[in-house]
Amino acid sequence: MTQHFSCDVLICGAGAAGLTLAIDLARRGVSFRLVEKMEGPFRGSRGKGIQPRTQEVFEDLGILDRVVAAGGLYPPQREYCADGSYAESLVMVNEAPTPAEPYHLPLLVPQFLTEGVMRERLVELGHRPVFGYELVGFEQDEGGVTARLASPAGGEVVRVRYLVGADGGRSLVRHALGIGFPGKTLGVRAVVADVVLSGLGREAWHRFNEGSMDAQMSLCPLAGTDLFQLQAPIPLEGDVDLSAEGLTAMVAGRTGRDNIHIHSVSWASAFSMNARLADRYRIGRVLLVGDAAHVHPPTGGQGLNTSIQDAYNLGWKLAAVVEGASGTMLDSYEQERRPVAADMLGLATKLLDAAKRGEMRRGREVHQLDIGYPESPLAFEKPERANVLFAGDRAPDAPIIGAAGQPTRLFELFKGPHWTLLGYEVQRHLVPPRPGLHIHTVGAHGDLLDDGGHFHEAYALASGDWALVRPDGYVGAIVASDDIEALERYLCAVGLVGEGRSNA
Repeated sequence: MTQHFSCDVLICGAGAAGLTLAIDLARRGVSFRLVEKMEGPFRGSRGKGIQPRTQEVFEDLGILDRVVAAGGLYPPQREYCADGSYAESLVMVNEAPTPAEPYHLPLLVPQFLTEGVMRERLVELGHRPVFGYELVGFEQDEGGVTARLASPAGGEVVRVRYLVGADGGRSLVRHALGIGFPGKTLGVRAVVADVVLSGLGREAWHRFNEGSMDAQMSLCPLAGTDLFQLQAPIPLEGDVDLSAEGLTAMVAGRTGRDNIHIHSVSWASAFSMNARLADRYRIGRVLLVGDAAHVHPPTGGQGLNTSIQDAYNLGWKLAAVVEGASGTMLDSYEQERRPVAADMLGLATKLLDAAKRGEMRRGREVHQLDIGYPESPLAFEKPERANVLFAGDRAPDAPIIGAAGQPTRLFELFKGPHWTLLGYEVQRHLVPPRPGLHIHTVGAHGDLLDDGGHFHEAYALASGDWALVRPDGYVGAIVASDDIEALERYLCAVGLVGEGRSNA
């Protein structure tokens, strides 16, 4: 019997994860609805760090330059002593970019500005989130998901192929699926607030009483705004006055200064820190992304970035399955992303312990450039490689020259919803063209020239080797020309079917 679907995918939650997934599906032509139970966009700065790997994601999605323009770099931190003197240091270890890793400095962009850029991009692609629509229940069967929505206009029932819960740490989707959310409360409660204040300059991240969980406080200027983000641990119990007057009193009490005045509060929250990870990321046709799957302390700026990369991992797989690829491809989403979240929770908790001691310096461990999926069922090598780039690793960038003489980068070739096949000194005709695959050959008779040797240094391919790069910028397969049939089988398995073939 033919089923009528309202759309292919219903995304519940229009935060950073939901917006990322929506942008990715929109550029792939997959029909979806993006609904959010809040009446309007999130107004806070909570996730303000954009790590280098997420910058690479944003470049692919077409928003990196706008995100950079909206925010800025982290200012130096200024730690005050009891006598009013201070010392300055960099929060982020300053590393120069390389040909393989073009972005090495985390950005400071308030979450509401990042999400604003993402909504703008979504509008360009012909879509927008619908606010004031809440998921109140759903049922799934082999053919799809029936979801019930409530809004000021009344109730609505929609039938979709897939439902994605991007609905936060208290996820209704996760609860309805009965998925466990084990972890622990970390014994730290804090206030975070976006405020307009006077008495401090915007050239530094001001930190007071580092190492004291009773008196610690930081005031960070939020790039692209006239706001500061106030952060401070607070007692585990009791009410906290989050008004301008109440926060001014807190600042005076913790800094010993009476010249810092908070004039208004744009957004404020008091919260207890948790580290929790969902037992499952998928049951049938329903999936979890972002905080619905993992919650964490904010230290290290990992949460927002991990959520965005969840959605970036899921988007192309959902699209492939909707377009006819095997539904088993969705199994790789949890297999790849859940271990990453587990590692992230461990790192964020470790950095929280360091923050309690007043240690705030961050280095490569937070950049997320070393995340990979070597154990993924989508990682394939023939023959196996040693001590070089592996299938499942992040695909490096490299400056190259087009055969017509113009310089470009691998990331420019990867940009978009397609797969990319790179052949090194190969016979191009060995792999026939097919929809969704861009084929480039590197070498004397190829369309790309490795003039500076950066491609060979990063990929270490032997003559006749092929490297297949997934739509999310990870290496799917590395195969020698002698094993081209194995590459053909891989391509068919992920839905990239050539003429005269079927992926049945």
